[in-house]
Amino acid sequence: MAEPVRLQKAIAHAGLMSRRSAEEIIASGKVTVDGDTAVLGDRVDVENQVVMVSGTILPVNPANQTILLYKPVGVISTADDPQGRPTVVEIVGSETRLYPVGRLDSDSEGLILLSNDGLLTERVTHPRYGIRKKYFVELEGTVSRSSVRRLTEGVELEDGPAMALSAHVVDASGNRSQIEIVMGEGRKREVRRMMDVIGHPVLRLVRTAIGPIADPHLRPGEWRLLSTQEIANLFAEATPK
Repeated sequence: MAEPVRLQKAIAHAGLMSRRSAEEIIASGKVTVDGDTAVLGDRVDVENQVVMVSGTILPVNPANQTILLYKPVGVISTADDPQGRPTVVEIVGSETRLYPVGRLDSDSEGLILLSNDGLLTERVTHPRYGIRKKYFVELEGTVSRSSVRRLTEGVELEDGPAMALSAHVVDASGNRSQIEIVMGEGRKREVRRMMDVIGHPVLRLVRTAIGPIADPHLRPGEWRLLSTQEIANLFAEATPK
């Protein structure tokens, strides 16, 4: 653990502003540490605490890198695979050693983060921080409103109950239905197993958002760096439960 330093010194050292300006912005109430409003005289461990200055996360480590990737079907959400299958890390091909933030099943597609920022990874993946994931799901058969209601009321899986935070039908016609579902946790193949319980197997599953992060312009295999503001938004939404 790093030695705590005065907050205004940490802000100035990050290159955001002078120490005098840092003192003024702290006094104005626009700086938070782990979500709490900071005051002059506070000390901070910049390696293990989240400092926000006017909504922007303090860039305490310029070496940190976080990428948003649209994972194609058939790609594994790991850094490497003993079976030789393509991985998300190989798609990005970064010189920086990055790791998947959470998982997305091989037969699913959509958004996944890759990062070397351990604090960000913890905040996004640990259930206590409540980062929501949104999915577009195409299903077999015509889904009724009562079936969708079961998803938000909770269904029983072999490893315990599972419940969507929200779910609604986008389209239900013919032999296929489309729904949008928001989940607050990410157990293995959870969404697919929930759909099996209500009798509508998944034909296609796409993760469309990770908390406040979304990008409808990305196509399978495409990726981009997250902006400082997007990273700040992720931390802002990661509220301990």
